[in-house]
Amino acid sequence: MNHPNGNIAGRMPVNDGLSAGTMNVSERQNDILTAARTKGKVSVDGLAAAFAVTPQTIRRDLNELCQRGLLARIHGGAMPATTISNVGYQDRRHLFAAEKALIGAAAAARIPDNSSLIINIGTTTEQVARALYNHRDLVVITNNINVINILSGSPAKELILAGGVVRQSDGGIVGEAAVEFIQQFRVDCAVIGASALDDDGALLDYDYREVSVARAIIANARRTILVADHQKFERRAPVRICDLSQIDMFVTDRLPPAGFRDACAANEVEVVVAQRRGSLVAEDEHE
Repeated sequence: MNHPNGNIAGRMPVNDGLSAGTMNVSERQNDILTAARTKGKVSVDGLAAAFAVTPQTIRRDLNELCQRGLLARIHGGAMPATTISNVGYQDRRHLFAAEKALIGAAAAARIPDNSSLIINIGTTTEQVARALYNHRDLVVITNNINVINILSGSPAKELILAGGVVRQSDGGIVGEAAVEFIQQFRVDCAVIGASALDDDGALLDYDYREVSVARAIIANARRTILVADHQKFERRAPVRICDLSQIDMFVTDRLPPAGFRDACAANEVEVVVAQRRGSLVAEDEHE
């Protein structure tokens, strides 16, 4: 099948069955999202021809994606949704779920036993927590209720949850109380995510309250690992978290754009690309 954004072989379906009550993004809808982010907009007629389906089928796909805040309808097609608000949490869990799991495993492999860490809000950071389940003698501090739920019952860990305002949409704890709580600690490693990445090396997010906590996490860690999938380079967000000078390692699922790679090199950020090849997970490290 000729996809509207060229060759996207190897991309994994995003349906991981995590929420029976949430309608998952189909493979075709995921391809439509990728095409819209790559081209800036997509047309009903162009998509119908590319996928060899009727225009009515494409309209249903676009309407569903728009209802979920992933796209915005325009005359004859759709374009990426506004850059001032994030996609809903449950939808983010399903988008690129397999890639996020690979990233989580690769990042966790670089966190030793007998260490302390802070894990930030995010669907990718939660995958790091899943991959840390069997690590031993960890002190895990987080402002993410989901991380606590994931690691509860895991062996030999002390789990510490920050206080503050609970954002009910995703279980994140944000605000000044969370910042003050984080500032009590000095940990070996921070694991953070970002809603968007600019080619110049800027890490971006949507909620200034969440950004304040992220900055406190970075400031109180000896080493910071950024985890983010390739789609973050296709998004825009208005609030700057930091730049790459404050990051030690970037774990992702595809080689980043040239500008971002140059920024990583200039700031001595280690880049780890985790990809599934056959039945194995391969990790390519780029200095």
